[in-house]
Amino acid sequence: MVSTKQLEEGKITSLIMRFSGPAIVGMMVTSIYNVVDRIYIGQGVGTLALAGVTVGFPVMLLIMALTSLVGVGATSLISIRLGEKKKDEAERIMGNALVLLVILAVVISVLGLVFLDFLLLNFGATEQTLPYAREYMRIIFAGIIFQVISLGVNNFIRAEGNPKTAMITMVIGAIINVVLDPVFIFGFNMGVGGAALVTVFSQAVSTFWVLHYFFRDNSLLKFRRKNLRLRLYWVLNIVSVGLPAFFKQISTSLSVVILNNVLLKYGGDLAISAFGVSHSVSTLLMMPIFGISQGIQPIIGYNYGAKQFERVKKTLYYGIAMATVICLAGFAGISLFAKQLVLIFNSSPELLVMGSKALRINHAMLPILGFTIIGSNYFQAVGKPRQAVVLNLARQVLLLIPLYFILSHFFMLDGVWAAKPAADGVTALLTAGAVFLEVRCFNQTKAEADSRHQREQAKACAGN
Repeated sequence: MVSTKQLEEGKITSLIMRFSGPAIVGMMVTSIYNVVDRIYIGQGVGTLALAGVTVGFPVMLLIMALTSLVGVGATSLISIRLGEKKKDEAERIMGNALVLLVILAVVISVLGLVFLDFLLLNFGATEQTLPYAREYMRIIFAGIIFQVISLGVNNFIRAEGNPKTAMITMVIGAIINVVLDPVFIFGFNMGVGGAALVTVFSQAVSTFWVLHYFFRDNSLLKFRRKNLRLRLYWVLNIVSVGLPAFFKQISTSLSVVILNNVLLKYGGDLAISAFGVSHSVSTLLMMPIFGISQGIQPIIGYNYGAKQFERVKKTLYYGIAMATVICLAGFAGISLFAKQLVLIFNSSPELLVMGSKALRINHAMLPILGFTIIGSNYFQAVGKPRQAVVLNLARQVLLLIPLYFILSHFFMLDGVWAAKPAADGVTALLTAGAVFLEVRCFNQTKAEADSRHQREQAKACAGN
């Protein structure tokens, strides 16, 4: 476990590797099993099943949005309170967050099962893909409490300085999923329903793992009975700080719903399958970036709370540099091997042509995406929800959704694929402006502190 003293005094690069390394491994493994899910479904059941599971993607994003509202919001506050040496408050935040997660899970499960067909039909399902989407999402909703708790509580483990355990949580679920997927999909001939069952089971195991961690003697923070009662003050704080992550996911879900419907208009179910392939590859590439973002969050949050602004700035810079290197490597891989990547999911000639084109156009702005993600998530880490909300909504709502309609009107399906890189380019400029203003504020604060220190020294010398 990384001590709070190390967070405040340790070498920045070493801390980033210790936090981001496990986060990257964990998220990569998680993304791999999500991609493997789609590979098994695409190869074993067909392109319609792949499209059906893809239709359920915005529903999953909606679930993740509600989980992030609590999980990410509480994690930022926990890191800041630990930096301020307020452990009791950190535990109160954590206890309130757990109760909120349980309540959210129950509400999501009930509403999801009641309105399942309504959601899927409005999110892009057709008569051909609805049976697959329904079979998959019914099982996911029934076991959603495990996903919500495992994802939400796992963030708290990372916040208290134990990234390796947080990584193990994700690795456990991923290994179970990868091993059992072919057994249930092919061996038991359960198709997409088998994939969903394995997903729920793996998340259940992860849930018991994270809860067990906080009841052991060697965890810094503990779930205490006195803190498992909701307090309006802490609920409002958690929700306010978690709003950027919530809006980011909810706006992504909205944009995917609109994307699915636009794709149906210009390319049918095959276009949705192509998007499923492109999104799977994108997920695999973005997970290391999100791992870096998660890894630097407690470092930034702790040092921001401790007013060590130079360390905050260095952590931000290093995080951006690492993310950019990964994005450049991913861009090169997609440019060279787009067709080979599509073939992994399905060998349909039509999907090969459409999917490889979608991959290349979708990822045209990949080299700058690492900066955008790390830069916008920085504001989440320091408890500045307004800036983070503006940046996230600008991309997903103000830019991406209108661009789907505008570009598709002029360029049809190619315009749909081009909307994402166009939005990414503008968002990068907005993020650069926001980060520049934040860094300038740090520099002014440091200059004022240095000037005040010099005046105090001068007064002391004059007194002598």
